[in-house]
Amino acid sequence: MTLNGMSRPITFKEFIMKTDLLSIGSLLLLSASVVACSQDSKNTVLSPPSATTADLPLMTVYKSPACGCCKDWITYIERAGYSVNSIDHDNVDAIKAKHGLTAPSLKSCHTATIDGYVIEGHVPVTDIERLLSERPDVVGLTAPGMPMMSPGMGSELPKDYDVLAFDKDGHSHVYSSY
Repeated sequence: MTLNGMSRPITFKEFIMKTDLLSIGSLLLLSASVVACSQDSKNTVLSPPSATTADLPLMTVYKSPACGCCKDWITYIERAGYSVNSIDHDNVDAIKAKHGLTAPSLKSCHTATIDGYVIEGHVPVTDIERLLSERPDVVGLTAPGMPMMSPGMGSELPKDYDVLAFDKDGHSHVYSSY
């Protein structure tokens, strides 16, 4: 860049004087956003694994091949120490029905199975660990819909939604409230 047709490089001070403050502010805001979004995931909130990976049961997740939030939830589960078998499926509703999840109000985007239980949607790992520890007489857990402040949906610290336990008849109750 040159200043007033001169062939010498422009100095930072000259650049600042020639650039309006709004453009500079936008550039700084964009830079801060890029840095914040690219932070290493070591700073995220996860419960520490309560057992070694070898001791934890394998989780199988059925998801649409195009679902990005499902992939993010799987990464979250793997970072908690679980091994995951991820299966892309074009008809996830058939998988849900096969595993006893038929009530539309309980459905979410992906369905997982682990140690005889169904995990539907963006259920936090702490609830999965509690389920596997307490072993209640339920089909599984669900975070119905796609809660915005849930693991895989922008926050690993759950906020503003309920996780429900459901039985084979589709009856549900609040298991955890965030």
